[in-house]
Amino acid sequence: MQFQSLKFERDQTIARVTLNRPERLNALDGRLIEELSAAARLIDAEPGIRAVLLGAAGRAFCAGADLAEDRVDEAVPAARAAAVAARLRDALNPMASAWFRLRAPLVVAVNGIAAGAGASLALCGDIVVAGRSAAFAQLFAPKLALMPDLGGTFHLPRLVGAARAKGLALLGDPLPAAEAAAWGLIWACVEDSELLARTEAIARRLADGPTQAHQRIKTVFNEPASRTFELQLEREAVLQAELAGTGDFTEGLRAFREKRPPRFEGR
Repeated sequence: MQFQSLKFERDQTIARVTLNRPERLNALDGRLIEELSAAARLIDAEPGIRAVLLGAAGRAFCAGADLAEDRVDEAVPAARAAAVAARLRDALNPMASAWFRLRAPLVVAVNGIAAGAGASLALCGDIVVAGRSAAFAQLFAPKLALMPDLGGTFHLPRLVGAARAKGLALLGDPLPAAEAAAWGLIWACVEDSELLARTEAIARRLADGPTQAHQRIKTVFNEPASRTFELQLEREAVLQAELAGTGDFTEGLRAFREKRPPRFEGR
């Protein structure tokens, strides 16, 4: 397959996938979502791939969903809500699930900002390493009057606990990489200049390790007894659709397009 919005490279037992929309801070548009799904299928179809390294080109890992391509009529909340739910269920959620459920261990190298759905995508990794200048931000509520999706409400409380998860989701303050590592959100924070070498070394170590054991470790950790990832994705889709019908989301979209701070009224 020919990819346009990402780079896919195979180095013997390692697959390297690089988000490649640097001019848009690697925001998730329809094409990138489709290509990420295709890359995951390609990886799972190749038993010789024993580790995966996901990174990004440019100065950001991923700025979240690309709102610039959202052309849903603001004046019809019901239509907008249906469109948001359809996009989550038909495109974003299957892509996130495919990356979370990858057969091979997934190492994620986070450079710059990982915001919104971009942070959720990063947290699909089994081992997440961030450069010191990187940060994770849940901008849904303070910027768009929405809630975390793409598995964010699944990952955050499992990794940092309910109190910190709710604070991140409600306030949306960026969490610097060093603090993210201290909280247990990610595996490690390294100097920016060391990010590529460190993640390459981890991916090589995993690729050279016990593949069957790795697969079963992933299975055990990814299937908690309380709620599966897919059930959480569906719950997010229902609640996100409700939020997409609100006046505050309308204001968030307008503010984004007009390049000004949003003025939410709680509607």
